[in-house]
Amino acid sequence: MSDHKPERASTSAATLPIESKAPASMRGAEEAGAPPVTARLTLEDGSIHHGVSFGAQRSVPGEVVFTTGMVGYPETLTDPSYRGQIVVLTYPLIGNYGVPESRVTSYRLDEAFESDHVQIAGLIVGDYSPKYSHWHARRSLAQWLCQDGIPALTGIDTRSLTQRLRERGSMLGKIEFDNDPVEFEDPNSRNLVAEVSVREPILYQPQGATPTRRILLYDTGAKHNIVHCLVRRGAEVLRVPHDFDIDGERFDAVMLSNGPGDPQMAEKTIVQVQRILERGTPLFGICLGNQLLARAIGAETYKLKYGHRGQNQPVIESGTNRCMVTSQNHGFAVDSTSLPKDWRVWFENLNDGSNEGIRHAWAPFRSVQFHPEANPGPVDAESLFDDFIEMIS
Repeated sequence: MSDHKPERASTSAATLPIESKAPASMRGAEEAGAPPVTARLTLEDGSIHHGVSFGAQRSVPGEVVFTTGMVGYPETLTDPSYRGQIVVLTYPLIGNYGVPESRVTSYRLDEAFESDHVQIAGLIVGDYSPKYSHWHARRSLAQWLCQDGIPALTGIDTRSLTQRLRERGSMLGKIEFDNDPVEFEDPNSRNLVAEVSVREPILYQPQGATPTRRILLYDTGAKHNIVHCLVRRGAEVLRVPHDFDIDGERFDAVMLSNGPGDPQMAEKTIVQVQRILERGTPLFGICLGNQLLARAIGAETYKLKYGHRGQNQPVIESGTNRCMVTSQNHGFAVDSTSLPKDWRVWFENLNDGSNEGIRHAWAPFRSVQFHPEANPGPVDAESLFDDFIEMIS
């Protein structure tokens, strides 16, 4: 064992500027009688989209992306994979079920969210509903966003905006308020993994049972539900920073988590993955973990035009033609044609044929691009955790 003492948890082409005006009938500020505060979303192609603020009143830059999930905005907004992004929710009505109360488990992880705070840079919706109704709700979406300092705009034609993003691809953008200008900034030029990773190892142990195996979870932006899915299956989970050195550490298997940004920026993690493969230790990767495994074996990754984000992405398993509906959130993908000898495509995306997973022909190394731990769903692929535990055994 190493000497460290992990914290224990008992439980683009140029175009002419286009300007879209917000309708006069748009909903105003959430506070009764308060006048509406307007702001604008500006894209790098020159288009300007005016809306009404319902979040924090501060200007921010980011990468503008869209996601197609109909529900689950509390989980989406706290997913570290969205770090540095201005997220457009394509579902028209947002906020009607509020934000749930915090439900911290015995593992000191919140079941209601996927991290400890809102991760997105900004939020764009078509119609924000300030009046929420749900038995779990304890505050409005606006109150939550203001608390975490996240700007949000409503009254923007998200259908038109999404179509623009599909045609031109993800673009840099900025939410700007009057007298608070900001410049465009590409978050993928930063080491986003280092921003969202834990700083010290944390140990999670299953309750009421002796753990049968220890899994090293590389946190490159890990969602809470990855830990939940592992400890529910009797595993002890040591969650470690993205640059954790495996020398002297005892573990039975490795999990590479999801995370934000360009996988090329996570060089320190890739080096450790190469060392793990040399050991022959069972390894399973999720989302960014799929890309990190690919780069560790010498394969290439590339940026998708507009990414895959939503809860309705169909994938098919090579060799069996088993189809699953999956939750996804990534802007980069693995180039399947660059896989070295003895490596195979495991899953493909049925919409565009892009890679959705790789595996070794005979060694216990595999990864998927989608989220088998999807929370709030779908859960079609959660059985992959059972397969992982069986592979370790």
